[in-house]
Amino acid sequence: MLKISRHSLLGFIFLLSLTACGFHLRGHNINQAEFPFHSLYLKAPSESPFVIDLRNALELNKVTLLLDSEKADITLQIVSERTDKQILSISAAGRAQEFELRYLVSLRAYDGKEQDWLPASEILIYRTMTYDDAQALSKEQEELMLYRDMRADAVQQVMRRLSRAKVAVPVATTDSTATTATTEQPVTTDQTVAPGKATPAP
Repeated sequence: MLKISRHSLLGFIFLLSLTACGFHLRGHNINQAEFPFHSLYLKAPSESPFVIDLRNALELNKVTLLLDSEKADITLQIVSERTDKQILSISAAGRAQEFELRYLVSLRAYDGKEQDWLPASEILIYRTMTYDDAQALSKEQEELMLYRDMRADAVQQVMRRLSRAKVAVPVATTDSTATTATTEQPVTTDQTVAPGKATPAP
């Protein structure tokens, strides 16, 4: 007779519950997109799971990744990447019962002339997650999957921004001075909110 451990059973039940509510991980069906450049140099502080996923998405979309920034059409710089976890509510016994998970990526894209294609900006994604000490193992697995989902969401947002990237073009003014026109504000923040335990499929 096959024996199943309590931990394995809890994990299996958790995965079934996610499937039942329509949960899915973003980023696995990134559509082919057109980009206003052909080659890119990816500059990042470390080869994190996010950077690896981003490289894979770029290659999937036929973007040539070069090891030399001077030969690439543009440089995509991942300035920083971090996660954060904050308590939203506590029980009468003083135990945390709801958390907010945050995922933040700062980035910028520019060409060999230091002209911005994507001005310095941020992508901020967060999820809420309930917590119960009696379900510590399944909640730990849920947290990992939510962070993975947020990372995939961030990759998609970077890809969408790159598909709309455009070099800053000088614009003549009546007083003969030059200003810079861009498709985005110098600093922007994307906030993706998905309250609840997981993200339902559309």
